[in-house]
Amino acid sequence: MSTPDPDDAGLWRFLADPAHLTMDLRTATAHCARALGLRRAVVYLVDIQQRQLVPQTAVAPPAPVDGSLAGWAYRTQSLRVEESGASGGITAWFPLVDGAERLGVLAVHETALTASSLTRGRALASLLAMMITSKRAYEDSFVRRTRTERMQLPAELLRALLPPRTIGDGNVVSTAVLEPAYEVGGDAFDHALTETTLHVAVLDAMGHDLASGLTTTVSLAACRNARRTGADLPTLVRSVDEALSSWLPDKFCTAVVAQLDLATGVLRWANCGHPAPILIRDQRVIIDAMEREADPPMGLPFLLSPHPRRTHEIALEPGDRVLMYTDGVVEARTREAKLLGLERFADYVIRATAGGELAPESLRRLIHSLLAMQDGRLRDDATLLMFEWRPPS
Repeated sequence: MSTPDPDDAGLWRFLADPAHLTMDLRTATAHCARALGLRRAVVYLVDIQQRQLVPQTAVAPPAPVDGSLAGWAYRTQSLRVEESGASGGITAWFPLVDGAERLGVLAVHETALTASSLTRGRALASLLAMMITSKRAYEDSFVRRTRTERMQLPAELLRALLPPRTIGDGNVVSTAVLEPAYEVGGDAFDHALTETTLHVAVLDAMGHDLASGLTTTVSLAACRNARRTGADLPTLVRSVDEALSSWLPDKFCTAVVAQLDLATGVLRWANCGHPAPILIRDQRVIIDAMEREADPPMGLPFLLSPHPRRTHEIALEPGDRVLMYTDGVVEARTREAKLLGLERFADYVIRATAGGELAPESLRRLIHSLLAMQDGRLRDDATLLMFEWRPPS
């Protein structure tokens, strides 16, 4: 029977003590770092727009995601080390990742780094990432520290229902961004995994107010309800049609809803009055690969149509990325007051994904490029969701 390393006795006592379950993050970080024999550790959480890393203590300033070693660790999900400056010693920046979702970074300050302290730092980062994910649903301190301005009511309604920004397993990663972060009205995304399938959806309700948020909320709930009962794609979309026509008969919602078979790479999707997804292969946009005639939007418009919903199918290749978006993206205006348009948007996609970066980082850079083009303010909601199929060799 194996026994723990004597040096790990403090960690074992910490984990065995039920009191650690109710500690706030700052206290838990300090106690766990001490139990691991680490000098000092500080958690930095990324803000909602992924522009800065905000420390969970007042003694340290925020670090920009672009232009700092802390940000480099966040962007690449890899360890970075630097000298601690006037205070002496070394700071190691560990990425905080829960599954596939990037949460922030952990700064571990040591007099000197050893193989043992690096291993313990990684262990602490893994433990804290799980703790953050479990606590942030009910601890508002996480939310407050990751917002830089007040959230408007329609955005608050929708964001309460959104899944994690990034999900994934050994076969696929799906990641999404939603802007304007604090004022979004009718846009939303959804993604979920089963043992065999990735389910994704991008939705856009008409309007830009609380009623739009309610329309999207009902659509999301109907989609999830059907998905969780094992419904196939046509049945799932019909469930949304019926829910909207029953509860909000004067509202409708455009959407692309898709299911990816993780073993074969076969992608099936339904387009309900929405822009067609974009296929990216070998860092190139495959023009019109997923262009199909769209069905009517979800809700009463379809139930009044004499034609059934259509389901489309395409076989992905390993490494393919599929980008889904709302019309607020291509209807954005350049500084010259011209519409962005699909052609220029495709060019942005190519440049954002050409560096071989992780999919979440490509999408972060892409939405920031679009925001920079409009001086940080979009005229309409803009949602981007990109997933990458990468089965084991």
